[in-house]
Amino acid sequence: MDTAAPYYDAVVVGAGAAGLFCAAQAGQRGLRVLLIDHAEKVAEKIRISGGGRCNFTNRDLDAAAPHRHFVGRNPQFARSALSRYTPADFIALVQKHGIAFHEKHKGQLFADRSAEDIIAMLLAECEAGRVERWQPCDVRSVAWAEGDAGASGSGGYLLQTGRGAVRSRSLVIATGGLSIPKIGATDLGYRVAQQFGLPLVERRPGLVPLTFDGDGWAPYAGLAGLALPVEMSTGVPDHPHAPPPRGSLPPEGAVPASGRPSGRKKARMAFHEDLLFTHRGLSGPAVLQISSYWQPGTPIALDLAPGTDLPAAFAQAKLRSKKRVANELAALVPTRLADAWVERHPELQRPINEAPDKALARLAEQLARWELVPTGTEGYKKAEVTLGGVDTSALSQQTMEAKARPGLYFIGEVVDITGWLGGYNFQWAWASAHACAQALPAG
Repeated sequence: MDTAAPYYDAVVVGAGAAGLFCAAQAGQRGLRVLLIDHAEKVAEKIRISGGGRCNFTNRDLDAAAPHRHFVGRNPQFARSALSRYTPADFIALVQKHGIAFHEKHKGQLFADRSAEDIIAMLLAECEAGRVERWQPCDVRSVAWAEGDAGASGSGGYLLQTGRGAVRSRSLVIATGGLSIPKIGATDLGYRVAQQFGLPLVERRPGLVPLTFDGDGWAPYAGLAGLALPVEMSTGVPDHPHAPPPRGSLPPEGAVPASGRPSGRKKARMAFHEDLLFTHRGLSGPAVLQISSYWQPGTPIALDLAPGTDLPAAFAQAKLRSKKRVANELAALVPTRLADAWVERHPELQRPINEAPDKALARLAEQLARWELVPTGTEGYKKAEVTLGGVDTSALSQQTMEAKARPGLYFIGEVVDITGWLGGYNFQWAWASAHACAQALPAG
């Protein structure tokens, strides 16, 4: 060990949500903590989240059932941390700092004024813990070095950085994922994991818009900007011994987000949220949510008029109305969508009382179950999170420490735990950071 390098009880790499909170909590326990980040600005992902107001947690999170709101090879891994640091705990911290907040819907909590208030709170917590912060400062290499590392005398971690060497008994990796590279996302955390022999789960963009073939999407490109509430669903494997690389789902017959069991051989995951048409495909909360469960090459299904009995509505309209089909349909879905849909079907371009029953039946079926296969996603540049990451099988769920590498911890998005849209990922950041900070040894 290079004894000339400054020594800290813990070095935390990554000054995002998880890193800031972990450093603050550890510092307030009396540990000497150094926080390092390569970016010019601290917590840029917090700053841009929630439309600039930071959806910092979700009241509806059920710590006893992480599989309800989190995906990964083993969502149950998150149970310990989430149960020991809950949304109520973080809310109490927000209130302690006098930050006004509101619930938007479905348990989603946002700062009233700005995400800057949450960042200022985290920095104040770091200051209270006397955390030293090097930023911007790049980490050039990480190595294990035998020899004196504080009171333990059993070795520690030696980091070569843009500001020189630093040594520490404990190293916490809180570098996040690959999402939104323009604000500084890197693969450093994954490289450190690989360097020390930890397995990784395949990484993919998550909470991301879906795209479609250019020619195939051409009839709908003109709908760009149109938003409407839908139910969006996808069927995904639910074999208990062969979870897909990116997600884990409720068992057969469980009630998914749609509020109804699937009753099918494949678990059906569904979300009631808003859909947004784009020039290249589909976005909006419904799409971002389903993207964490969608498997490439498989279809998604949309109910464009959820809660409406379309066959009955068309039958009644046919008896009482002489309006054109598009006009009647516009009472059930947005006018632009109604016009675009009917325009592609000549047999529907007439008064509804003259439309063939079979054509109306097909229209009802198409609108209630519009099935299409995305060709891809908008990628990491538009993804809010990264699916996959450090395999939870290699970590302690109580401490977030690597089982085979003492003193090395991974927290937040770099781990293979990904939450739903709506504050769940931030709560995982706070909870995993807290679990780690309480476990870090002093001296």
